[in-house]
Amino acid sequence: MATISRFEDIEAWKHCRSLAREVYLVTLTGTFSRDYKLRDQINAAAGSAMDNIAEGFGRGGRNEFVTFLAITTGSLDEVKSQLYRALDREHINQQTFDKLYELADIAANKSGSFIRYLN
Repeated sequence: MATISRFEDIEAWKHCRSLAREVYLVTLTGTFSRDYKLRDQINAAAGSAMDNIAEGFGRGGRNEFVTFLAITTGSLDEVKSQLYRALDREHINQQTFDKLYELADIAANKSGSFIRYLN
């Protein structure tokens, strides 16, 4: 595997960024935009996933990076749980839920794969 010199080159970070962007766009519309606490929580969790990859990479140590990747996976699970709440509150439909859940799942799998590689 080639050496990664920038966090922006990490596949998991790219997927987290896509998820964060899509979550943000969904939370701008309809009743979701007025459910302030859930809207802010899901945006924070999605943003945290990409931010933790960047922070862990920037720390420079393998062990710390693995820890931050694990935290990323936790943030992605948090997004998934919040998606269920959004679905149950009818802020999103099943199709939107499925799309965002899949994006979160892909990002989590990429993070998990990177953890296994680093270990």
